[in-house]
Amino acid sequence: MLTSKEIKRQEAIFELSQGEEDLIEDLKLAKKAYHDPMLKLSIMSEQELNQIFGTLDSLIPLHEDLLRRLKEIRKPDGSTDCVGHILVGWLPCLNSYDSYCSNQVAAKTLLDQKKQDHRVQDFLQRCLESPFSRKLDLWNFLDIPRSRLVKYPLLLREILRHTPNDHPDQQHIEEAINIVQGIVAEINKKTGESECQYYKERLIYLDEGQKDSLIDDSRVVCCHGELKNNRGAKLHVFLFQEVLVITRAVTQNEQLCYQLYRQPIPVKDLVLEDLQDGEVRLGGSIRGAFSNNERIKNFFRVSFRKGSQIQSHSLQANDTFNKQQWLNCIRQAKESVSCASSEVRTLDSEDPLLTSSSTSSSRNRIARQESKLEQMDQSDSGSDCSMDISEISIDCDHMEQTYPWQTDKEIESNV
Repeated sequence: MLTSKEIKRQEAIFELSQGEEDLIEDLKLAKKAYHDPMLKLSIMSEQELNQIFGTLDSLIPLHEDLLRRLKEIRKPDGSTDCVGHILVGWLPCLNSYDSYCSNQVAAKTLLDQKKQDHRVQDFLQRCLESPFSRKLDLWNFLDIPRSRLVKYPLLLREILRHTPNDHPDQQHIEEAINIVQGIVAEINKKTGESECQYYKERLIYLDEGQKDSLIDDSRVVCCHGELKNNRGAKLHVFLFQEVLVITRAVTQNEQLCYQLYRQPIPVKDLVLEDLQDGEVRLGGSIRGAFSNNERIKNFFRVSFRKGSQIQSHSLQANDTFNKQQWLNCIRQAKESVSCASSEVRTLDSEDPLLTSSSTSSSRNRIARQESKLEQMDQSDSGSDCSMDISEISIDCDHMEQTYPWQTDKEIESNV
């Protein structure tokens, strides 16, 4: 007779096993119902499908192996005594997820781009309306492996929670949790670095002065997405580790890229304001002139001031939740930069020679930056930030002349 605690334990082990079956079925479905027909019907090229599906094929035998092992140790009555040793031996195989997860940003971008093709869109819509899809689109299926990966620590902790301390499986389960947490952390790190590199390679600089070492040195995109300015123009904003980059999404050589809209703003110098609903002017008109209150909600402001150089951007998120995400990410980034700066100052104060050297280096760097900024101010006086439309098409209805830097008064970001 099983105790209530053991019943809970068996349920957790069964959930692990059943999840493997469901995963294998979905991965095979993605190949059979999406990949193979699109290749056969020439809806997409083999190269495009390889980019979108990545190494998905290689994940199927990996999970079939775990499922086989779990079934082999299952007793005739359906219960399982010990599962930890199986997991300890199998979990290192999850390192093969590295390449699959690192490819997801490029895969998603290409899939979204191909959806503009009516043949692709029509095929995917027919699949979505078919019973086999369970109302899930193709990307839902392609994202299932990543979702499964991050769920393993939760599943194993649930098994451990219902495993008595004196159970022979207890130590192995704890070891398995440590293994999978390390693997997930490492894959998350590499995936983040891959995503960051992907977007850095797609930044378009209007001039050399916009390039910033803070962007080059970034290894993680803390947050990014579409926001609107106070004129309703769409911008794509990237928050890297130490710099905020405001861009316009553009198309260049049939590839989605991001043209810098202003000079990058160092996070350490960035001023963040949470604006109350109705506090922002829209299109240069006072808010009272607008009857559509939806347009003046969910704004926040980022600004930057260094001497006579000023930037101020009122940015609108899609909803309250999205706005709060941006506020939290920016605050966390500022806190991280502040902590790092404090550590550097502490180290400098402990080493007089280092302090002298750092101060001299810092002064030289600041002098070079000020010289560069003066050159930019002079060059901007007779130029604008518009793009060469012969090479790039802009996803905006209209543009106004804008300058990376303006002096003497604050400006709101305009397109």
